[in-house]
Amino acid sequence: MRTSRLEAFSDGVLAIVITVMVLELHVPDGPHLSDLADSATGFLTYLLSFVYVGIYWNNHHHMFQLVRRVDGRVLWANLHLLFWLTLFPFTTAWIDETGLARVPLVVYGINLLAAAVAYYVLELTILRAEGDDGVLREALGSDLKGKASPFLYLIGITIAALWGWPALVPFTVVAVMWLVPDRRMEEYVARHELSD
Repeated sequence: MRTSRLEAFSDGVLAIVITVMVLELHVPDGPHLSDLADSATGFLTYLLSFVYVGIYWNNHHHMFQLVRRVDGRVLWANLHLLFWLTLFPFTTAWIDETGLARVPLVVYGINLLAAAVAYYVLELTILRAEGDDGVLREALGSDLKGKASPFLYLIGITIAALWGWPALVPFTVVAVMWLVPDRRMEEYVARHELSD
C-alpha cells in the first residue's frame, strides 16, 4: 500500500497539535511590552514543544520519502507515534501553568521519551515491512542521535524529579541536537533520484 494517505493524515495531526499548543498561550493582560513577562515561560515552553513537533514532522517526511511498503503494523506504529505527539499540548500547558513544577516536568520528559521510543518503533516496523531490500535500512546508518536522545531524556526526567526546571537543559540539548539537519536520508534520496 502507498504511503500518501498515512503522510497526509500525519501532516494534518501535527498541524492540529501545533495549533492547539499556540491556543494554550496566555495573552498578556496589558498593552505594554513589560506585560509580556507574564507570558515568557509559556512562550518558551511553547517554542520548545513547537521545535520538537517540527523535528518529528521533518524526520517523518524524510523517512517516508524512502518507504516503499506500508502494512497494517506500520499504520498502527504511526498512530502510536501520533498518540504521544498529540499529548505535547497537554504536557506543555501543564508545565507552563504550574510554573515548571517537578511532577509536570517529569511527565513532560516522559512524553518526550515516549515519542522518541514510538518513532524508533515506527522505524523498526517499517524495516520489518520492507524486508532486506528496503532502502531505509541503508539510509539510517548508525543513528547516533537517535540512540543518544533517550539517555538525555532519562537524565532530564531524573533532574526534573530532583530539582525541577533545570531538566529543561537536557530537553533543550536534544532539540538543538536534532535541529542540526540530519542529512542521511536527505542525501540518500538525492543520490538515488539522480540515478533514476
